[in-house]
Amino acid sequence: MRHHDDDLVGVQREHWQRTYGAHPGMYGQEPSAPAVHAAEIFHANGAKDVLELGAGHGRDALYFAREGFTVHATDFSAAGLEQLKHAAKAQGLAERVTTAVHDVREPLRLPDASVDAVYAHMLLCMALSTQEIHALVRDVRRVLRPGGVFVYTVRHTGDAHYGTGTPRGEDIYEHGGFAVHFFPRHLVDSLAEDWALDEVHAFEEGELPRRLWRVTQTAAS
Repeated sequence: MRHHDDDLVGVQREHWQRTYGAHPGMYGQEPSAPAVHAAEIFHANGAKDVLELGAGHGRDALYFAREGFTVHATDFSAAGLEQLKHAAKAQGLAERVTTAVHDVREPLRLPDASVDAVYAHMLLCMALSTQEIHALVRDVRRVLRPGGVFVYTVRHTGDAHYGTGTPRGEDIYEHGGFAVHFFPRHLVDSLAEDWALDEVHAFEEGELPRRLWRVTQTAAS
């Protein structure tokens, strides 16, 4: 795969490593609102195992484990995943949670049709090119079992930070060291080709506030 701006991605990885190191548990221990919603969807769909992409220090992965799912959590920050593993052990969830350092620009190291559900909170809107995002979603489809569900969130072009900061190309703008790929609606629709697009829900989170879409799509049986 041809990588988009390797220098930018390398800088982003180091920035996240430093951030997680300096601010353990930076997002708190409570699950995000999208994770709570995703768990309901996954339960309703009969899912048993969940792959989380961009799990960070694990507040959502740990919530999924507490909800009874087996969770495989990936992130390109080893520092965040170490915090997740320690927290899982402390909460008696170690048997339900596995972790792996992974760069989502590379194929997922999982067999075809091997997981029931995939979750990614603000992972697809990191410093990834449109081509890399499409490749990732195709790989998510590959590892999902027929009828499996993919729930992801992304900041979109209605966000206050869109069009400001340092431009990095392809609707990517950098603020405070963090690069974000802001999604136009047509990108969401194109990523759902050959899927059932169940929902595109607009919501706000955190300061500013950040404006996001929560997208739910199902792999055709």
